[in-house]
Amino acid sequence: MKVLAYHITWGTYGTRLHGDPRGTVDRTHNQYKSPILRFDEHRWEEEKSKLKYPPVRFDIAKRTIVESMIPGVCVRGYWNFHACAAGKDHVHVILNSPNNPETIRQLRKRWLGQDLTTKYQPINQGSWWAECGSIRWINDEEYLRQATDYVNRQRATPESR
Repeated sequence: MKVLAYHITWGTYGTRLHGDPRGTVDRTHNQYKSPILRFDEHRWEEEKSKLKYPPVRFDIAKRTIVESMIPGVCVRGYWNFHACAAGKDHVHVILNSPNNPETIRQLRKRWLGQDLTTKYQPINQGSWWAECGSIRWINDEEYLRQATDYVNRQRATPESR
């Protein structure tokens, strides 16, 4: 099946740890249709104790900056940009490319982090981003439309939609 685009999502550092009340996925619970990990206060507290720096949360100004930087990062990677949105603790991007989506996510996080660091210092010289993220393959036009609409509704400001 032909991939039309990728919906790539990743979190900010320290904001969605395993055991979190919102549910998470880890290396042993990441197969399609497998259940997510439920709230586990002990694991959540253990994960929080391992953080080297405070969690990174974006205010509206940083969210707007991140959204404005993403199309340029796509140009740099030769990826075709469809949509993006930056939340307080995560980022969504929809793009298409013949490249491996895992490599795209890694490069996007690196380059976007470098660009952010030119404007802002990361907290305690730490990382902007969580280690992994999510990649969804978009294989049909209707799914692409729905995913793009969903991401556009998440944008930081109405003016940027």
